[in-house]
Parts: sequence; C-alpha cells; structure tokens
Amino acid sequence: MGTIFKSNRSWLSQQLGEDYAILQISLAPAHMSSAISWPENVIPLVQPPHSPELNPIERLWQFLKQPLKNELFSSLQALRDRIQELFDQLTLEQVMSISSYNFILEALLYAASH
Repeated sequence: MGTIFKSNRSWLSQQLGEDYAILQISLAPAHMSSAISWPENVIPLVQPPHSPELNPIERLWQFLKQPLKNELFSSLQALRDRIQELFDQLTLEQVMSISSYNFILEALLYAASH
C-alpha cells in the first residue's frame, strides 16, 4: 500500500506542474509516517480527529447521494452505473463550489506566497 500511495503522490505532483495541491489526510498512522516524503507542490493538511465534516469529499458525497434517495437498484452494477452517471454530470465549478472551504483556500494562498 505504501508504494501505491507514493506513486499516487508522485503522479499528482507531476500533473500539477507549477501548481500546488492540498491533500487532506487523517491522523491514520499510514498518513503520519515520518517515512513519507511529500513533493514540494503537494501540501498535506491534517484533519482534526473525529471531524469527517471537514473533509471536502464528504460534502461531495452528500451532494451525490441526494438524487439516490428512494431509488432502488436491481444490482450493484446498476448502482455503479447510476453513480457514474451522476459523476459525469458534475462540472468542475460544481465540485469546486461543493468542496471548497476557506481554510483550504487560505492554505493554498499561504503556500503560493512562500
């Protein structure tokens, strides 16, 4: 798992080029290891314990689950297809709006100035 995580950090760093990204991580031991070497343009932001509401993906999932309420699916594949359909309808602007937090934007501005 460590190798996959490392290759994902490297891939993200390469995709960013000159830009920065903040990667919100939990306090899981695998995320906090001193052996982790973060690329300069990937900034880890540690999520406080017991605070999933601060994780941007949780807000996105909440948004995506709304249209799924009261829907029944005949199979797991049907559910996967419906979720994919919802993802395909998302715009970048929607994702940014749903998952933005001031503390993340402030951290990006701070990173860009240093």
